[in-house]
Amino acid sequence: MTTLEEALIAKLTGLADDELVLSHRNAEWVGHAPILEEDIALANLAQDELGHATLWLSVRGALDGSDADRLAYFRDAAEFRSSRFVEMPRGDWAFTLLRQFLFDAYEALWLDAAKDSAHVPLRDVAQKMLREEKFHLRHTKIWVERLGLGTEESNRRTQAALDVLWPLAAQLFVEIPGEDLLLQAGYVPNLADVREKWTALVTAHLQASGLTVPTTTPPAFSRQEHSEHLAPMLREMQEVARADETALSW
Repeated sequence: MTTLEEALIAKLTGLADDELVLSHRNAEWVGHAPILEEDIALANLAQDELGHATLWLSVRGALDGSDADRLAYFRDAAEFRSSRFVEMPRGDWAFTLLRQFLFDAYEALWLDAAKDSAHVPLRDVAQKMLREEKFHLRHTKIWVERLGLGTEESNRRTQAALDVLWPLAAQLFVEIPGEDLLLQAGYVPNLADVREKWTALVTAHLQASGLTVPTTTPPAFSRQEHSEHLAPMLREMQEVARADETALSW
């Protein structure tokens, strides 16, 4: 039977792992973005997501004594609790910016509700992140509109990305074991409420951007069910740290 503390650790790990994996995917664009200004902007965004992962892992560390660096660089794929949504390869520019928009909308709404959490460390982190996340969302909303209403080719690519990402985004709203305990304790927002707001927000913007929201019923993957893309990504991300596991710093 899952305890309240075990559920909180699992929730924090999932929040952190989504940020960590997405940060790495976005960092893969450094030096390759279509324009220099956006190359810098996306690098900054990736750094922000990495900082968010560090904050969530620090809250976990206060509970179980774990070390953020060890968790990031010395866990195998089976131990991660990231969603398939963030694990997908970076794809083209439309795929990256659309994924970021969908994630930013989810995160901004979740944080907005979590800023009143009964768990003080979680509440403090949510309040700290929220302003930054709202800025991310404004930025990616502009890009989705630009791509959707741009050229026939940019619209085609963005729609193709949406067709892939929409069902995967549903995993962001799948409850973890013990989520009911966290909700009863007032620690986390109700995911059903967040999803309702997210669906309304992103659907309106996607349609206004000339895109068609898929109507297929998505599979309800748990956070233990990873894509085949996670393990190769982790090998690359963790390569330097694992070159010398005894090193205390680099």
